[in-house]
Amino acid sequence: MPDRAPARPPAAKRPARGRTGQALPQPPVPSQDELRPLAVAVAEGYRRGRRDLPWRKVRDPYAIWVSEIMLQQTRVATVIPYWQRWMQRFPSVAALAAAPLDDVLAAWSGLGFYGRARNLHRGAREVMASWAGELPSSAAELRQVPGIGPYTAGAISSIAHGERAALVDGNVARVFARVFALDADIKASATGRVLWEHAHALMQALPASYAAGELNEGLMELGATVCSVSDPRCLSCPVAAAAQCRAAAQGLQSTLPVSRAGKPVAELPVLHLQAVWAMRGQQVVLARRRPEGLFGGLWELPSAASLPAAAAVVGARVEGTAAVAHHDQILSHRRLRIDVWSASAPATLGKPQDPSYDAVRYVSLEELSDLAISAATAALLAKYKDAPWTSIQKPSRSSPKGTQRSSKGSASSATTSPTPTSPRPRRARPRASTSSSTTRTR
Repeated sequence: MPDRAPARPPAAKRPARGRTGQALPQPPVPSQDELRPLAVAVAEGYRRGRRDLPWRKVRDPYAIWVSEIMLQQTRVATVIPYWQRWMQRFPSVAALAAAPLDDVLAAWSGLGFYGRARNLHRGAREVMASWAGELPSSAAELRQVPGIGPYTAGAISSIAHGERAALVDGNVARVFARVFALDADIKASATGRVLWEHAHALMQALPASYAAGELNEGLMELGATVCSVSDPRCLSCPVAAAAQCRAAAQGLQSTLPVSRAGKPVAELPVLHLQAVWAMRGQQVVLARRRPEGLFGGLWELPSAASLPAAAAVVGARVEGTAAVAHHDQILSHRRLRIDVWSASAPATLGKPQDPSYDAVRYVSLEELSDLAISAATAALLAKYKDAPWTSIQKPSRSSPKGTQRSSKGSASSATTSPTPTSPRPRRARPRASTSSSTTRTR
């Protein structure tokens, strides 16, 4: 999973660009004397109004590492119980490194973006091998750990060890764009370099009486609770109160930051898969994706681009001439569509006949909660429990919006919206792989 900071500063400098796409002059970084009141305002605001979060009660670098990775693209309220359970189950780097990947992914189940969990696991094993189980203390060394980028390295080193290391994540980028009135696309690599220059300078301007972690956590807190995306609360902002925000002074807080729009959902490419549903009693056949690649390490219904290939994964025989259900889901950069076909599979399953899978097994409906299951399969399993396929007579209407995760959904998560899974209208069985051009718009 990429670090949640903007792109790392590129080797070659390129001019930042604004709303019109025209090159903008890069604003000079203010002097330390100019930045000192801003640094103090942020740190003081954090001291007065910081939230009481469990990972702020410890200075264990590992615990902070876990919290920072979980908080990437996920709301604090969702993370708290996951972090608490994780720290009970994997209380140290050694415990995490020794755990099977299946257990790690199962503990992560519901948070989404499972690459984060795989990187934590891989990073823990590297720390055991290269640093005797102790996370490095400096940001420079921390960046050598797999899965730790510049933002996470700065967070761990400043909060746990007091190193004067800067950081920039999405919240901080938004704060800086408004505080310094940066009229350039904050997602552009050139702007990312400008943001990091300001972050380093601001850290250097922080008086010695304040801890580095107070400034960094203060910036993140400000972005998360006050300087929000669509409704900044300038009247309660310690930076605006100290007359340190240019956007607030100029009335630009509703137009900054500048950020390029993503592709409309209708223009996203479609990944159209066929899946087989094979049961024996109350057990269903699931296949596990290899750790690398899309949905790595997750269990799902055996799937492939064509129905014969999906059935061949477990040696299943497709029954009937129509799909029994289908699933639509919006991922970060594509749309996922799955047609589900009833099938029968051998009582004894061998090795999966598809290199993208590394295991297949029958799983009872009761033990599903013990596995890390993809969001699509989780939605289909939930739908089956509510209304088994044999009892479905006609398709039901559902929302066109889907989850934005590539993982098992969680009702409390801010990054998940309802995933539509509904019975599929009867149609002929596909003979070959399907593409986005043949999908039906709901």
